[in-house]
Amino acid sequence: MESNFIEDRKDLAAAFRGAAMFSGQAGVCSHFSLRVRDEPLRFLLNPWGMYFSEARASELMLIDAHGVDQLGARDGGFAAFNIHGQIHAIHPAARCVLHTHMPYATAITMLDNGRLEPASQEALRFYDDVAYDDSYHGLAHDPREGERIARQMGDKHVLFLAHHGVIVVGASVAQAFDRLYYLERAAELQVKAMSCNRPLRRVPHDIAEKTVQQFGREREHWARLHLDALRRKLDGEQPDYAR
Repeated sequence: MESNFIEDRKDLAAAFRGAAMFSGQAGVCSHFSLRVRDEPLRFLLNPWGMYFSEARASELMLIDAHGVDQLGARDGGFAAFNIHGQIHAIHPAARCVLHTHMPYATAITMLDNGRLEPASQEALRFYDDVAYDDSYHGLAHDPREGERIARQMGDKHVLFLAHHGVIVVGASVAQAFDRLYYLERAAELQVKAMSCNRPLRRVPHDIAEKTVQQFGREREHWARLHLDALRRKLDGEQPDYAR
């Protein structure tokens, strides 16, 4: 259990550093979390005020069901606890929860009826796996708002929050990070294509479903390879992430 916990912390710290590399940083207001493998509900969370690019495994908080850091007296911010705590409680299979304000994905949330369109191979990774919260209610200062957001996600792995950003979940850090990376790539391609002021060429439904099945066969393996590659890069360039 201890070795798993240590590796989980390193994986999550790596995900922060990786997100910072592809514009996932949003000041110090976004959060990633990972539910630890035991019960009752506890999850790793970054402290409020931490840049993603300075994340270290040993500095992540361990939050209990009451929002208290069991490893110190640090604060993650009530909005972070309200959102991440509710998602972990309502969706136990969503061990890793990544919330960002990535520019291209967030740009889609600003459009009237903004949707991730099946117009690129990257977007097909998410075909029929995206939920949309089209009602913005301000900052999540109330646990009820966190619960509303969590229930809006349903059984999907991605949630677009109107005017706000995105939430991506997975059964592991590797799954969630891989989804987050390709979600922003898909959103970037869509926004750039839309800027050409010509109609998008969407992939037909039957081909999109076939492609989803093809992705699904190796998705966990590919996700782990992706995170391992990121950790090798960080081991060489930013080894302090694992400390």
